[in-house]
Amino acid sequence: MWITTLLALLWLVQAAGPADLLKARDRQDLGALQAAVASLKQAAAKSAADANLQYRLALAGSLLAEVALERGDRTLAQKAAEEAIPAARRAVDLRPDASEHHRVLGVLCGQVIPGNLMLAAKYARCAASALQKAIELAPNSAMNYLSRGIGNYYLPAAFGGGVEPALQDFRKAIELDGKSAEAYLWLGLALRKAGQNAEARKALQRSLELNPNRIWTKQQLAKTPAS
Repeated sequence: MWITTLLALLWLVQAAGPADLLKARDRQDLGALQAAVASLKQAAAKSAADANLQYRLALAGSLLAEVALERGDRTLAQKAAEEAIPAARRAVDLRPDASEHHRVLGVLCGQVIPGNLMLAAKYARCAASALQKAIELAPNSAMNYLSRGIGNYYLPAAFGGGVEPALQDFRKAIELDGKSAEAYLWLGLALRKAGQNAEARKALQRSLELNPNRIWTKQQLAKTPAS
């Protein structure tokens, strides 16, 4: 019986690779992401020294929080992010030279804030320092600038965020990777927030061309006025 259980757990962990997690994010499949987090949590607990497993658990938690925010469930987003932060910190401790580990830690810290602005001061520092370290380690990574921009998008201006720094980061991400559907998506959201609806629609349409499976992009395009 235990062998069957172990094999099932291994299959779930293997199926919860980054590509599969991103596909679940695109579908806004909370159930798949929650199952991935649960299976990865078990595996990571048994392999505390495995930086890759800790990272994958942190990534799954981040994508779960992302979809929760997309669906308007800020309580779930905060819970998912806070529960994944320890795994991200372990991944960073195990591989401090890995830019991606710092990036995911920064994203998770930022994802706590929309659910509880009282925690903004604490988690803004965590997000800013982790994402800055990620950029220092990989200054040509579009994902690093994209992630910092998302943090700025959600972070109140009083804490150093806001739409203008977000726009700068999204444009830098596109400069580094002109085929980043996520960078165009968030550029569109930031332009809409800035009242530039026509330009926002162009960015969202470009994002959808690059990734037609992203449900949230379709939703955001539908609710963006033509002018």
